[in-house]
Amino acid sequence: MSRALAILSLLLLAVLGNAFSPENPTDRKILVLLDDLSIKSSHSLYFQSLQTRGFDLDFKLADDPKIALQRYGQYLYDALILFSPSIDSLGGSLNAASILDFVDSGHDLILAADASASDLIREIATECGVDFDEDQSAMVIDHTSFAVSDTEGDHTLIAGDDFIQSDVILGKEKIKAPVLFKGIGHSVNPANSLVLKVLSASPSAYSANPKSKLSTPPTLTGSAISLVSVVQARNNARVLISGSLSMFSNRFFRSGVQKAGSTINHEKSGNEQFVTEISKWVFHERGHLKAVNVRHHKVGEADEPSIYRINDDLEYSLEIYEWSGTSWEPYVADDVQVQFYMMSPYVLKTMSTDQKGVYYTSFKVPDVYGVFQFKVEYEKLGVTSLSLAKQIPVRPFRHNEYERFITAAFPYYGASFSMMGGFFLFSLVYLYHK
Repeated sequence: MSRALAILSLLLLAVLGNAFSPENPTDRKILVLLDDLSIKSSHSLYFQSLQTRGFDLDFKLADDPKIALQRYGQYLYDALILFSPSIDSLGGSLNAASILDFVDSGHDLILAADASASDLIREIATECGVDFDEDQSAMVIDHTSFAVSDTEGDHTLIAGDDFIQSDVILGKEKIKAPVLFKGIGHSVNPANSLVLKVLSASPSAYSANPKSKLSTPPTLTGSAISLVSVVQARNNARVLISGSLSMFSNRFFRSGVQKAGSTINHEKSGNEQFVTEISKWVFHERGHLKAVNVRHHKVGEADEPSIYRINDDLEYSLEIYEWSGTSWEPYVADDVQVQFYMMSPYVLKTMSTDQKGVYYTSFKVPDVYGVFQFKVEYEKLGVTSLSLAKQIPVRPFRHNEYERFITAAFPYYGASFSMMGGFFLFSLVYLYHK
């Protein structure tokens, strides 16, 4: 009996340990926490798009007492979708700290809020680098960039089209129609390079209570209002924060949209395309890099040495690939650099590429001996960062490796021999010519 339990425990740990794999980033299981199970049907098109792309979704109510993100020290899920904006307290062992630990361990998060956003949701968002409007009754209002509607008269239904200019985050195909947004805005700290505004409000937008007149100037105005933001943490975990849960709904997916002041009436909003493309980025279907086959050796040789000598000529190369959603494709860029580093970079070279994922360069070892590192620190908008380091010692010349006659020393050689010759002549004259 005990043996059977031991085998069962090992199998369970193996299953639990089958989490995010660098070799197959999209073979993943996602926990979806909902305020109400009706959201599963009202937002079914979005969930179906994830399932079609191979994700395993586990739907639970946010206050379910049996919820757990990890068991036996292993995370049960690779990503989390929080579609429960009004929840005050999560079920089971979940709280704001456990969700942030989940992200800190390299997992991804999608958080959607609305006008009913609780303090818990706001706290998680704040810890991720964005701040929702402190006025809990406020919504984003825009009297010039609203969506023309027969039912929405307070101009809180926004037709947003101010997207981030990044093919990595939103895909190469341009989003064809404005995105419908109805919810709350947030601000991001411009000094925080990890947070990016993906969908911004127009310069005429502001955040206020649509049911009351303004008595004081709103704290959030214009393009400083972010409707949708993303975070890529230093551990390459990705977070999406949206101020609108309705943005993911079937109704907004299927709705037509006409932006105020425009004569173009789009039969379908850009919500489905926008949400699909950005979720591909969040779940590492795009912009996920890996580096393999890192090599270095002396010019003309193939084997990697254990030590270099000063002034050696060496070659350094590596291969970088990007996950396309189904396979690894060569990553092509012109800004990959390598450092030969000891306390500070002695050599900094931009690497050439063969357009097939291979990057290479060559350089001369500095005339300084010590313990160096080959370092590649690659950070670019939208893609996962690469941090590679390989240590290698550099030695000086041995006593028998110096040149016998150094050209630069010829004047000194001449001075020595002339001194000896002069002394010889002086001795002859002194001894034999008195």
